[in-house]
Amino acid sequence: MTFRLFADTTPLRESPRFRRLYVGQLLNVLGREFTVVAVPYQVYLITESTLLVGALGLAQFIPLLASSVIGGAIVDAIDRRKLLIISQVILAATAVGLAVNAAMDRPALWLLFVLSGLNAALFAIDSPARKAAIPAVLPRHLLPSGFALIQTMTELGHAIGPAVAGLLIARAGLPLTYGLEAATFGLAALAMAGVGPLVPEGGGRKLGAASIKEGLRYLRGHRLIQSVFLIDFSAMVFGMPRALFPAIGTGMLGGDATTVGLLYAAPGVGSLIGAVTSGWVGRVQRRGRVVIWAVLVWSVSIALFGFAPSLPVALALLAIAGAADVVSAVFRNTIQQLAVPDALRGRLSGIQTAITAGGPRLGDFESGLVASAVSIRFSVISGGVASAVGALLIARFYPQLWGYSASDADDLGPSEDP
Repeated sequence: MTFRLFADTTPLRESPRFRRLYVGQLLNVLGREFTVVAVPYQVYLITESTLLVGALGLAQFIPLLASSVIGGAIVDAIDRRKLLIISQVILAATAVGLAVNAAMDRPALWLLFVLSGLNAALFAIDSPARKAAIPAVLPRHLLPSGFALIQTMTELGHAIGPAVAGLLIARAGLPLTYGLEAATFGLAALAMAGVGPLVPEGGGRKLGAASIKEGLRYLRGHRLIQSVFLIDFSAMVFGMPRALFPAIGTGMLGGDATTVGLLYAAPGVGSLIGAVTSGWVGRVQRRGRVVIWAVLVWSVSIALFGFAPSLPVALALLAIAGAADVVSAVFRNTIQQLAVPDALRGRLSGIQTAITAGGPRLGDFESGLVASAVSIRFSVISGGVASAVGALLIARFYPQLWGYSASDADDLGPSEDP
């Protein structure tokens, strides 16, 4: 038995459909990272208010939450490929709107909130469709490696996208940055068109209130899935101070848009390193314990980031946090997708999207609010501590996660190879 360090590329070699999905998702992530940097930076540029930058997260959370459960039901009702293509086209249109607004002499602040909210609502449909598609294009035994590759690609986008966005904003301006974002979404739509039909097993569940209730009932009856969602939600709400990056980069660290971009990119760089060296994940047995320990490493790194005396130290700590996050994400996704039947994957992935994407947006509001009430440094440090406490509480009250192992996944029964 050999130890594999680097990511297993077997899914890319053996599945042409997975390769196309992979490329489309990479382009999607790059486009989204442009928005993640550009919109908060533009809001801070206009208002110089950390509270309003945090409020931007709240404005995104509300439409995301409203559409996530409905979006998951849609994913389980129709061809998931069609949803992926349509969502990329609409995302490109929102980016064009942001570009036009940024080119005006006096950009409208309200439009930044509206368009970024629409972007978040679309993400609640797009993300579950992509996650639910992966088990449909890969056999069960390749799922851990497949999710590790997806995570590698995602973190590549998280690492490159913010840094490039920061440079573009500083050198070429916001309109061009938003314009390139629109182009990446257009290319993503073309890539996903080649994936082929992704109809849910059994032809799909009829869309309606009964379908949504069925997904919520399944979640209510499975404490393992609850724990996976809750531990990520806690870490993202309290331990994700990204709304403070514009103020930290331009104020505390005395930099410009490039510095802000580097702060946004640093967790992605660490995640990329963690994902590239993820060849070992397929051999891990105690998957639940790895999730808990990874979240604790994330939390401590964020708390220490609050004490960082310089940009290099700050970037290093954010990178460590990102590396821990990618390990957590690989095993959380694997646990969820193996535990949930295909007919329910869209709805459960929709709920997961509300958690994984909604958590950081609530975290934006929480960190911005605490920073404006006390201080930026206190907001970062207290958030990291609260995230660690949350992980320990979940480990204590959800033994299903602490005790989960690879053999538990095997007991769920075989799935058909695509």
